Amino acid sequence: MTETLGFIGLGIMGRPMALNLRRAGHPLVVHARRPESMRPLADAGATTCASPAEVARQADIVFTMVSDTPDVEAVILGERGVIEGVRPGSVVVDMSTISAAATRHLAECLRAQDVEMLDAPVSGGEVGAVEGTLSIMVGGALEAFRRVLPLFECMGKNIVHIGANGAGQVCKSCNQVVVGTTIAGVAEAMLLAEASGVDAARVRDALLGGFANSRVLDVHGHRMLQGDFQPGFKARLHQKDMRIVAEAARELGLCLPSSAMISQYLDALVSQGDGELDSAAIYQVLKGLSAHGDGQASS
Repeated sequence: MTETLGFIGLGIMGRPMALNLRRAGHPLVVHARRPESMRPLADAGATTCASPAEVARQADIVFTMVSDTPDVEAVILGERGVIEGVRPGSVVVDMSTISAAATRHLAECLRAQDVEMLDAPVSGGEVGAVEGTLSIMVGGALEAFRRVLPLFECMGKNIVHIGANGAGQVCKSCNQVVVGTTIAGVAEAMLLAEASGVDAARVRDALLGGFANSRVLDVHGHRMLQGDFQPGFKARLHQKDMRIVAEAARELGLCLPSSAMISQYLDALVSQGDGELDSAAIYQVLKGLSAHGDGQASS
């Protein structure tokens, strides 16, 4: 029997993800805070709803994709939230990036209603969401994961069940540490080449063929060379993710100095009014800190 799907949160990531589910032929009910965000889904044949609870009443599997931990808590546990309409035997899949501890609490609340929860944060940015090539990191019961896997395959290509509830969020924090520190490393390399009077584009070409090659060097290195920081993933959201990393590190008694440095770069970027730029604009922060300024780097 075909299951009805719900999708809550239709922003830069959620909208294309929901559209991919609809294009695959799945019955879909949706909700977003802004009515205009639902229009593309309605045009694609989805049913629009006035609240998360209304979505949950109609759906067998409910996806959420919103900005931060408080937003997910409000959507699931708040007034007219998912928990007020969710049916026993259904599954709630949160694809946002939030606190692992909050995720475990949400899972406990839903389990008390005989509802399984999966945390399934993603990596791949807007392009990955549009193309259906996201990396999806999943925490929760294996049986629930297997039930939802065909739907994940409509949205992503690299789909890994990490472990119990919260494990997907831990994996996403690890992802953001690696991405952030690699962005900073690529930015430093480009600045070093420019300040040395060497063609940074040729340096990047050479590095792409060696052990330094990475998706960050490819995509964000190009952004830095072009000065194009239109968002694939906004700096303010990366800042939020690194705050989650810092909170987890404190709870676990870990020293993560590189992560702390990336947080400082993102804090500087957001504080100067550039939080809507791609987080690759860390390059601009480092350039501003550089003793060379725009001297040789722009000659």
